Amino acid sequence: MSSAVCSPGLVWCDRTAAMPPPSDIVKVAIEWPGANAQLIEIDQKKPLSSIVREVCDGWSLSGSEQFALRYADGPQLYITEQSRGEMKNGTILRLAISPARAARQLLERIQSHSIDARLEALKELAKLSADPTFATEYINMEGIGTLARLVESGNHFGEMLAFTLTAFLELMDHGIVSWDLISLSFIKQIAGYVNQPMVDVSILQRSLAILESMVLNSHSLYHRVAQEITVGQLIGHLQVSNQEIQTYAIALINALFLKAPEDRRQEMASTLAQKHLRSIILNHVIRGNRPIKTEMAHQLYVLQVLTFNLLEERMMTKMDPNDQAQRDIIFELRRIAFDGENDPGATEKRKAMYTKDYKMLGFTNHVNPAMDFTQTPPGMLALDNMLYLAKLHQDTYIRIVLENSSREDKHECPFGRCAIELTRMLCEILQVGELPSEGCNDYHPMFFTHDRAWEEFFCVCIQLLNKTWKEMRATAEDFNKVMQVVREQITRALAMKPSSLDQLKSKLRGLSYSEILRLRQSERMSQDDFQSPPIIELRERIQPEILELIKQQRLNRLCEGSCFRKLGNRRRQEKFWFCRLSLNHKVLHYGDLDESPQGEVPFELLTDKIPVSDIKSVVTGKDCPHMKEKSALKQNKEVLDLAFSILYDPDEALNFVAPNKYEYCIWTDGLCALLGREMGSDLTRSDLDTLISMEMKLRLLDLENITIPEAPPPVPKEPSSYNFTYNYG
Repeated sequence: MSSAVCSPGLVWCDRTAAMPPPSDIVKVAIEWPGANAQLIEIDQKKPLSSIVREVCDGWSLSGSEQFALRYADGPQLYITEQSRGEMKNGTILRLAISPARAARQLLERIQSHSIDARLEALKELAKLSADPTFATEYINMEGIGTLARLVESGNHFGEMLAFTLTAFLELMDHGIVSWDLISLSFIKQIAGYVNQPMVDVSILQRSLAILESMVLNSHSLYHRVAQEITVGQLIGHLQVSNQEIQTYAIALINALFLKAPEDRRQEMASTLAQKHLRSIILNHVIRGNRPIKTEMAHQLYVLQVLTFNLLEERMMTKMDPNDQAQRDIIFELRRIAFDGENDPGATEKRKAMYTKDYKMLGFTNHVNPAMDFTQTPPGMLALDNMLYLAKLHQDTYIRIVLENSSREDKHECPFGRCAIELTRMLCEILQVGELPSEGCNDYHPMFFTHDRAWEEFFCVCIQLLNKTWKEMRATAEDFNKVMQVVREQITRALAMKPSSLDQLKSKLRGLSYSEILRLRQSERMSQDDFQSPPIIELRERIQPEILELIKQQRLNRLCEGSCFRKLGNRRRQEKFWFCRLSLNHKVLHYGDLDESPQGEVPFELLTDKIPVSDIKSVVTGKDCPHMKEKSALKQNKEVLDLAFSILYDPDEALNFVAPNKYEYCIWTDGLCALLGREMGSDLTRSDLDTLISMEMKLRLLDLENITIPEAPPPVPKEPSSYNFTYNYG
């Protein structure tokens, strides 16, 4: 019988080694400074205090109640009765002083008269404060009040102040105490660091982060912060070369914007416009020398959404047909189109022709066009867009109106109706009125290139609509078809992320109606061109090998691994973790990272693992455990659509939020493939259609321009006589 020798005098026979360990036994290593590590088996059924006592006895340490276990790697969190289930075989632990004892000692050292001792204590506190177990103990000892007083005193600078602010922010982030308890003097001190022209970068970062958390977590603190912080100072921080500072500054601007009362938002937007926020962001951030990081992209997206949401009030305002000021806007549209320069006499002459003019302008209600603006959305926003076009792009406006009024009635493009429907469509595409999604980074650089980006975007799109109408030779009955084509042209152009409005125009010129038809035909080739029974049969024969090809690609991607972001209360302080599949497809390895990796992460750095054989199922969306735990505010559609979880033995879950839809599809498909289940993502369906279409086209090249019959040809009748020969001469 063969055997494996582990150490002198200790022999395990193969039969024992082959036996799987009980599910409630975890084999770990425990370290203690200056002593050899203990290799022990932890019985998860035993109280944690008993295990700590046994470990202390192994090193002859008394007072086991003063000790606790922590992870030796990664965040080095304390192990509690609630979190002990996360321990895996092979985990390295460390015996440490208990959270309560550590909190008490640090609190005493922080109040020491020795500056060096205080600095070391604050440095250690900044690190430990991320641990919820330690944070609870420290907060219960009034530790936050001690840190607040250190800041309020104004006697700390440099590293000591940076560590103090870091610890304060980490402790508050656990949500154990309310932000409303923060004093006004503390707010003034933090705001002072932000308003100072020269301050240490680390202190400025943490000060901006603290102010943002105050604004987002407390209605009363919003007003206090808004009184202390000037927009001019925040905009000044955008003109530095440090992208981290720029990100924190935009995040605070967004927080102030988001929490401002509705009547203050327009005023704040005007102030930001006067301070040239848009051009500063464009020149110092978007067109800067550094690539845009993920968090900066998110903050730019949030600012874009909040800016467009200022349009919501006009979008949801119905026109009052009896309001003379609103009716005058319609009169002005008619005057610019048909009367040219102000001529009171000419206006009097045309009063009897108003109804005809309104028809030529393309309004549905020729008698009272105000009725066209009573539906919301787009409400008065559509009229605002039309007036902007008529006044600032007068030649374009007159050309569109007169060009269509000179066409045959059945081919004229109704400008008024088109402008109203186009405004509604643009509101839907840009999601005007919806709150920003937490996981979204979809900002468009071109909207930062013009102070009136929304109106200019409308002007570009209304010209596109008029052009597409002519290309389609559309009639009134084709109105909805034209709008569908225009929506497709706009969404395809936006997906290319044009950097300016001129580039948008260029993209749209390349997406003519004929090009849209070509793209549609190409994309639905497999559906439209291959419907005969022989082709369907060929498709069914090809499909299994294509699915196997897709499966292998998904598994290869899982072997390469992906980086995922941990969702927390403060999104700007990103924490990452990495997960990848072993090359033999039997184990999932994962572990925490300090920052987003630039390449492949080796297995050695991923300390945790899950055997694939232990995986029970994969759940998505609202069924994920971490989505059930989040508050309703956090459960926005963006995050729900990217969330999935692995459920494994005994009742554990590994929770994911994918960085984008592509990674979500890759991972859910790959996990389903591992479990022998059907890959059902949108990406699989798209890849399957694309690959099958390509394969079938290759196989049918020899049959080009040959009509494939719906049914096999009939078998010919037997000849009357078989007495025939061929003469090859």
